[in-house]
Amino acid sequence: RIKSNNQNVIKINREDFLTGAGMVRAIPGPAFSISSYIGGMSLQNKGWNWQLAGCLIASVGIFLPSFLLCIFFYPMWENLHRFKSMERMMLGINAAVVGIMFASIVYLINDTVIPQLNQPLLDSILFFAVIIATFVLLTFTKIQAPFVAMGCLLLGWLVG
Repeated sequence: RIKSNNQNVIKINREDFLTGAGMVRAIPGPAFSISSYIGGMSLQNKGWNWQLAGCLIASVGIFLPSFLLCIFFYPMWENLHRFKSMERMMLGINAAVVGIMFASIVYLINDTVIPQLNQPLLDSILFFAVIIATFVLLTFTKIQAPFVAMGCLLLGWLVG
């Protein structure tokens, strides 16, 4: 609906987004760092200087509000933490964040796994085999996540 109403919407390719989401989860640090990647990828057609500006603007836009909140809210936190209503509010916020995370998982599954079910059988088997192998490697071995992610990228490059 947004795309049909506003033609000035900045878009990125679906594959670029999923690659960035995978890279962000493979490297240590906050998942918000995908904002830098998205900022850069959304302006990639305008040249490297605009792409760098997009990375910087997105980084500032995602991290500055929480930084300012920490600076101004932290001195009052000990006083507010004593009230039961504040503790209950924080539990509610925590539940809301978990709900948002679950919704994003459902959204990504709808965008990646469900379309894969309509592909040829060999492609679907390979897709789910990579998912299961990645889970097994990360859960039951001592191989670090960045190496598994690089292996998945290499496999995607070889197969694709």
